[in-house]
Amino acid sequence: MELLPSVHVDTFCRDHLPPVDQWPELVFDLPELHYPERLNCAAALLETATQHPDRPCLHQPGSATWTYAELDAHANRVARVLVDDLQIVPGNRVLLRGPNSQWLTAAWFGALKAGAVVVTTMALLREGELRTIDEIAHLDAALVDHRYLEGMPPDIRTLAYGDSQWAARMDRTAARFDHVRTSRDDVALLAFTSGTTGRPKATMHFHRDVMANCDTFSRYVLQPTADDIFIGTPPYAFTFGLGGDLLFPLHVGASTVLVEKATPLQLADLIDEYGATICFTAPTAYKAMIHAQRKLPTLTKGVSAGEHLPQATWQEFRDLTGVELIDGIGATEMLHIFVSASGADIRPGSTGRAVPGYQARIVDGLGQPVPAGAQGRLAVKGPTGCRYLDDPRQLAYVQDGWNITGDTFTQDEDGYFWYHARSDDMIVSSGYNIAAPEVEEALLRHPGVAECGVIGVPDEARGSIVKAYVVLAAGVEPLTAKELQDFVKQQIAPYKYPRAIEFVNALPRTATGKLQRFRLRTPD
Repeated sequence: MELLPSVHVDTFCRDHLPPVDQWPELVFDLPELHYPERLNCAAALLETATQHPDRPCLHQPGSATWTYAELDAHANRVARVLVDDLQIVPGNRVLLRGPNSQWLTAAWFGALKAGAVVVTTMALLREGELRTIDEIAHLDAALVDHRYLEGMPPDIRTLAYGDSQWAARMDRTAARFDHVRTSRDDVALLAFTSGTTGRPKATMHFHRDVMANCDTFSRYVLQPTADDIFIGTPPYAFTFGLGGDLLFPLHVGASTVLVEKATPLQLADLIDEYGATICFTAPTAYKAMIHAQRKLPTLTKGVSAGEHLPQATWQEFRDLTGVELIDGIGATEMLHIFVSASGADIRPGSTGRAVPGYQARIVDGLGQPVPAGAQGRLAVKGPTGCRYLDDPRQLAYVQDGWNITGDTFTQDEDGYFWYHARSDDMIVSSGYNIAAPEVEEALLRHPGVAECGVIGVPDEARGSIVKAYVVLAAGVEPLTAKELQDFVKQQIAPYKYPRAIEFVNALPRTATGKLQRFRLRTPD
């Protein structure tokens, strides 16, 4: 396809898109998906600030609720600081680091209003992980929650938000800013995902892609209204959270409760406290609410993604609350959910059907469609699709115009998709995607570890947990599992650490030395 001319002054993102012939086929078969040539998704999502300025927008526990007008004003101040104080120009990459909050939201909108490309990261990433992101994205600046400055590489220009100095800066900054009139084909987001090699990939999403997820899954499956109150646990760094916690509510003029961190029962308390009507979280959280017998009287819809939703969990949650959970599968490469169902269309145990605007099918190893009921790889196309930033793995994810998600499914005669397993070595634990090789690399940094292999093993509470098989180096003092677990937590984000460690004398390998993870999964 031919892209519209970019308005970016810094052309890094446009220059590092994969060749167009390596893109998936993009499909725009809904009238809502035909956006104007000039589109800034931040300005489009904040139109409610002009139409209904006093409408509640962002609820944050412990803070006063921001209206749409207040969010718009604060976003304008952030944009002005980026341009005037940090000399950000359209196309520069701005990293955001912090838990979901009002100021992170203002930073997200402000960066996009300034024409920058947003790179939102997990607050718990360590310095080495942030350096890798910088190596890939060539960051120009960072806006970081003042509580999460530790570990920021010193060579990245960083401005802290949320402290008294930030408040003073905001007080003296004008609340007016004319947003950059970006092209609908300009890159708006770099969302990072981990592959089986452990090195993250930067997925590139345009301004129109941000709006497309609002006009497909949200519009046709979720169907929210301005009276809804959203809540969810995933951070903005996960595009599942970005959509459910921010994009979808603001698209319809609704409000959202920003959760910094919460256990499932704390989330249930917040649902009751704010009268939340729509919740986004992982199946394990819904399961914990079932065990605690939380009836959640205000909740009307719950969305589950990040891992497979067991049919028993769906049934038990409906029996307890009356809410029929909306299951779905999405991908960072696609930005959000592309197979799902809601209401009368739900078939418990099934992930659903292709979301309006998307097409999905099951293919074999050669990319050919398989008959109904046969297992194969899930292939998807629609208005969004995979475009990695300068990464050869583009050729593996996109084949014959289809996005190949790495999941094994079957499809029945009625078009419903039924999940079987991940097709690679990604471990999904409590909704987090964890690449086994990344955990192995962290373990191998310990001088006492000679070899290791990491897999996911079933766990009732978390779906799966990370398990490591470790061969100790010769002549070293014996190590305990806790010593290694603590070590890994200092190397990579703590949620990735192996919750189970087994010490072994050797690992199963091929004649060429390749680790055979499938044998670790069936040790007998």
